[in-house]
Amino acid sequence: MKVLIVESETDLGRLWQRHLERQGARVTLVGDQDSAIEVLRAEEINVIILDLVIAEGSPLAIADYASYRRPEARVIFVTNTTFFSDGSIFQHSANACAFLRSGTPPEDLAAMVEHFGQPRPGGDRPAGGET
Repeated sequence: MKVLIVESETDLGRLWQRHLERQGARVTLVGDQDSAIEVLRAEEINVIILDLVIAEGSPLAIADYASYRRPEARVIFVTNTTFFSDGSIFQHSANACAFLRSGTPPEDLAAMVEHFGQPRPGGDRPAGGET
Protein backbone atom coordinates (compact mmCIF):
# COMPACT_ATOMS: atom_id res chain seq x y z
CA MET A 1 0.00 0.00 0.00
CA LYS A 2 1.28 3.48 -0.92
CA VAL A 3 0.57 6.34 1.49
CA LEU A 4 1.16 10.07 1.09
CA ILE A 5 1.41 12.10 4.29
CA VAL A 6 1.03 15.87 3.95
CA GLU A 7 2.09 17.31 7.31
CA SER A 8 4.02 20.53 8.04
CA GLU A 9 5.03 19.39 11.52
CA THR A 10 7.94 17.20 10.48
CA ASP A 11 8.25 15.32 13.79
CA LEU A 12 4.59 14.34 13.75
CA GLY A 13 4.75 13.32 10.09
CA ARG A 14 7.84 11.19 10.75
CA LEU A 15 6.13 9.51 13.71
CA TRP A 16 3.22 8.50 11.46
CA GLN A 17 5.59 7.53 8.66
CA ARG A 18 7.69 5.22 10.84
CA HIS A 19 4.61 3.55 12.28
CA LEU A 20 3.03 2.96 8.86
CA GLU A 21 6.31 1.65 7.43
CA ARG A 22 6.55 -0.85 10.29
CA GLN A 23 3.09 -2.01 9.21
CA GLY A 24 4.38 -2.57 5.66
CA ALA A 25 3.20 0.62 3.93
CA ARG A 26 5.38 2.55 1.48
CA VAL A 27 5.16 6.13 2.73
CA THR A 28 6.09 9.50 1.23
CA LEU A 29 6.12 12.46 3.62
CA VAL A 30 5.82 16.04 2.33
CA GLY A 31 5.06 19.32 4.04
CA ASP A 32 3.41 21.55 1.45
CA GLN A 33 0.97 21.71 -1.47
CA ASP A 34 3.51 21.86 -4.28
CA SER A 35 5.34 18.75 -3.05
CA ALA A 36 2.07 16.88 -2.56
CA ILE A 37 0.93 17.70 -6.11
CA GLU A 38 4.26 16.47 -7.50
CA VAL A 39 3.87 13.14 -5.68
CA LEU A 40 0.28 12.79 -6.89
CA ARG A 41 1.43 13.43 -10.47
CA ALA A 42 4.19 10.83 -10.32
CA GLU A 43 2.98 8.01 -8.08
CA GLU A 44 0.01 5.75 -7.50
CA ILE A 45 -1.36 6.54 -4.04
CA ASN A 46 -3.89 4.51 -2.03
CA VAL A 47 -4.35 6.77 1.00
CA ILE A 48 -3.51 10.39 1.73
CA ILE A 49 -3.13 11.59 5.31
CA LEU A 50 -3.72 15.31 4.98
CA ASP A 51 -3.43 17.90 7.73
CA LEU A 52 -6.02 20.64 7.37
CA VAL A 53 -3.46 23.21 8.52
CA ILE A 54 -0.24 23.14 6.50
CA ALA A 55 2.41 25.85 6.33
CA GLU A 56 2.26 26.34 2.56
CA GLY A 57 -0.71 25.79 0.30
CA SER A 58 -4.26 24.57 0.61
CA PRO A 59 -5.18 21.11 1.89
CA LEU A 60 -8.52 21.32 0.09
CA ALA A 61 -6.72 22.07 -3.19
CA ILE A 62 -4.58 18.96 -2.62
CA ALA A 63 -7.67 16.84 -1.96
CA ASP A 64 -9.38 18.30 -5.03
CA TYR A 65 -6.37 17.56 -7.22
CA ALA A 66 -6.18 14.03 -5.82
CA SER A 67 -9.85 13.42 -6.67
CA TYR A 68 -9.02 14.36 -10.28
CA ARG A 69 -5.59 12.76 -10.69
CA ARG A 70 -5.91 9.79 -8.28
CA PRO A 71 -9.65 9.17 -7.86
CA GLU A 72 -8.97 5.82 -6.19
CA ALA A 73 -7.04 7.51 -3.35
CA ARG A 74 -8.90 8.05 -0.10
CA VAL A 75 -8.15 11.06 2.12
CA ILE A 76 -7.89 10.92 5.89
CA PHE A 77 -8.00 14.49 7.14
CA VAL A 78 -6.27 15.31 10.42
CA THR A 79 -6.21 18.51 12.44
CA ASN A 80 -5.34 19.93 15.83
CA THR A 81 -7.93 22.70 15.44
CA THR A 82 -11.70 22.88 15.51
CA PHE A 83 -11.94 23.48 11.73
CA PHE A 84 -14.62 21.21 10.27
CA SER A 85 -15.30 19.65 13.68
CA ASP A 86 -18.96 19.54 12.65
CA GLY A 87 -18.13 16.94 9.98
CA SER A 88 -18.67 19.34 7.09
CA ILE A 89 -15.32 18.28 5.58
CA PHE A 90 -17.24 15.41 3.97
CA GLN A 91 -19.32 17.98 2.08
CA HIS A 92 -16.23 19.83 0.87
CA SER A 93 -14.13 16.86 -0.20
CA ALA A 94 -15.63 13.96 -2.16
CA ASN A 95 -12.66 11.69 -1.43
CA ALA A 96 -12.68 12.27 2.35
CA CYS A 97 -13.09 9.04 4.25
CA ALA A 98 -12.16 10.04 7.81
CA PHE A 99 -11.54 13.05 10.02
CA LEU A 100 -9.21 12.64 13.01
CA ARG A 101 -7.45 14.71 15.62
CA SER A 102 -3.70 15.07 15.05
CA GLY A 103 -3.15 13.49 18.45
CA THR A 104 -4.80 10.22 17.42
CA PRO A 105 -2.51 7.33 18.43
CA PRO A 106 -0.37 6.22 15.46
CA GLU A 107 -1.64 2.64 15.74
CA ASP A 108 -5.23 3.86 15.34
CA LEU A 109 -4.24 5.95 12.33
CA ALA A 110 -2.45 2.92 10.84
CA ALA A 111 -5.57 0.79 11.30
CA MET A 112 -7.63 3.39 9.45
CA VAL A 113 -5.06 3.58 6.65
CA GLU A 114 -5.15 -0.18 6.27
CA HIS A 115 -8.96 -0.22 6.23
CA PHE A 116 -9.42 2.62 3.75
CA GLY A 117 -6.47 1.56 1.61
CA GLN A 118 -8.13 -1.71 0.62
CA PRO A 119 -9.57 -1.90 -2.91
CA ARG A 120 -13.20 -0.86 -3.03
CA PRO A 121 -15.86 -3.05 -4.58
CA GLY A 122 -16.74 -1.82 -8.07
CA GLY A 123 -13.36 -0.27 -8.83
CA ASP A 124 -12.98 3.49 -8.48
CA ARG A 125 -16.56 4.24 -7.51
CA PRO A 126 -17.04 5.72 -4.04
CA ALA A 127 -18.02 3.37 -1.24
CA GLY A 128 -21.77 2.80 -1.07
CA GLY A 129 -22.18 2.60 -4.83
CA GLU A 130 -22.71 6.30 -5.43
CA THR A 131 -21.69 7.56 -8.86
